Amino acid sequence: MSAVASNKSSVPAALLLPPFDLQTFLDSAGVARTIRKYARSAVIFSQGDVATDVFYIQNGSVKLSVLSRTGKEAVVAVLSQGDFFGEGCLAAQPRRIATASAMSASTVLIIEKAQMLEMLQTQTALAERFLAHMLARNIRVEEDLVDQLFNSSEKRLARILLLLARYGKADQPLRIPKMSQETLAEMVGTTRSRINFFMNKFRDLGFIEYNGDIKVNSSLLTVVLHD
Repeated sequence: MSAVASNKSSVPAALLLPPFDLQTFLDSAGVARTIRKYARSAVIFSQGDVATDVFYIQNGSVKLSVLSRTGKEAVVAVLSQGDFFGEGCLAAQPRRIATASAMSASTVLIIEKAQMLEMLQTQTALAERFLAHMLARNIRVEEDLVDQLFNSSEKRLARILLLLARYGKADQPLRIPKMSQETLAEMVGTTRSRINFFMNKFRDLGFIEYNGDIKVNSSLLTVVLHD
């Protein structure tokens, strides 16, 4: 992440945008859409499914994961309220390259590909929001790559916790819903035992409060910025 490389904090641009209520927008534009609720761990779409829709998280959180041919799973993104996903279909992606599953009880708006393409061409507010989302996602991918290449697993865990808590978006970081250490290990690229060690260390140092849900304190940023 650039914050680590330059000793400056970095927040994806989309996190700094004012709230955007897509459901209200679609209501005002008279656009047909589907609203679905998913329980924790429910699969929204699976790797290999035909890609026909774009999704928008109204509330809750969603995990995108990829399964290799050898059966190894890697978490490639964790998304929350206000995020789009499944947008690959807009670029002629025929099938899903990842599995999307709810990490907590979630409400998701589903828009058909053709309808989304039409709105992006005719609705300036939606197009601006979607462009900001895509730019922020690209920045995040670049930062994740740098993070994996150059930073320790301890720093990678600290950065992921700050991102999950939406650090920098509000006055106080959000609580992270209960998440298994196995999932955190998949996101960080290390073992569960290392995650357990670092989580206990962060709690002992007062960087986090960890009892089911995870409360991230701003002091955790010192781990990311420390050389």
